[in-house]
Amino acid sequence: MNTPTPLLPRRLCTLCNVRSICRASSLSDIVPSKAERFLHFLAPVLVVVPALTVFAVIPWGPITKFDIPGIGKFSTSLYVTDVNIGLLLVLAITSVGIYGIILGGWSSNSKYALLGGLRSAAQLISYEVPMGFAVVSVILMSNSLSLVEIVQKQKEMHLWFIFPGLLAFFLYFLSGVAETNRIPFDLPEAESELVAGFHTEYSGVKWSFFFLGEYANMITISSIATTLFFGGWLRPFPNVKALAFLGVFPPIGWFLLKVGFFMFLYIWFRGTFPRFRFDQLMSLGWKTLIPLSLGNLVLVAMAALHPKGLYALGLALVALFVTLLAVALRSRPMKGLARSGAGPLEARA
Repeated sequence: MNTPTPLLPRRLCTLCNVRSICRASSLSDIVPSKAERFLHFLAPVLVVVPALTVFAVIPWGPITKFDIPGIGKFSTSLYVTDVNIGLLLVLAITSVGIYGIILGGWSSNSKYALLGGLRSAAQLISYEVPMGFAVVSVILMSNSLSLVEIVQKQKEMHLWFIFPGLLAFFLYFLSGVAETNRIPFDLPEAESELVAGFHTEYSGVKWSFFFLGEYANMITISSIATTLFFGGWLRPFPNVKALAFLGVFPPIGWFLLKVGFFMFLYIWFRGTFPRFRFDQLMSLGWKTLIPLSLGNLVLVAMAALHPKGLYALGLALVALFVTLLAVALRSRPMKGLARSGAGPLEARA
């Protein structure tokens, strides 16, 4: 016999500052009494399912041959499927998560959750534009939408796309950090402004689904960055025979090592950078990243017309990056003088 779901006593809610009656289940899942119950349940599902579905088309390694005594020889691929429009499929599937965020904020019947959902939707839609242009530049360099063929093209050209696509990589990864709502772009979950954002009224397993989707999207962004710009499962300089000893490390190990580096960057950013204001966030996306992504797309398209154009573009971008890095390091405050005991006047001089 099913026992009726208990009603929590009428109380002053610490989250939305209004008197509300919540209905608690046996799984400690609290649902506001005036929420749209079906959409309240559907929202975290729309966030986590697309985030996990994307892994089906991400190539973790090449086709590998095995020879097991007593069984025989067989080969298998370290990816579920190779779709000829895999890159387009990834962008299409990951875009579905926005609907879950909007529905999560609206179905809760809370002004704080609604504001968080709208801000998150504005952020994700804004930063998908420069991310899409950055991905298109890789398509121009590889002439393919297949993630496996993009990796193979980098091996054939003896060139990782990070070199001619250096600006595209920075645009992609910066937009990816904003897409996953991580610091310094975690405005939808700014505790000091909107309590907890679009998932304010969520608890239990539904609340955990939102964060499961967020961390799955972080791995997806890192995996796509590895595949598009850093050779995927390829070892460093795979065509150099002097570095053949690096082949001892399996291809899937190289892939996971590169993905782990980007995940480290995510955690590093969280402990390093302050949070942007919302107007700064939108201004950076529409006034800076989108014009840069359009200019980079034109530059890569012109370089791809010439057989050696991508190599020349990669050399020029790397030289420019090294020059700007050297100038930035030389323009830093002279901390060495302060550490050596120099006075304010000597340090100023």
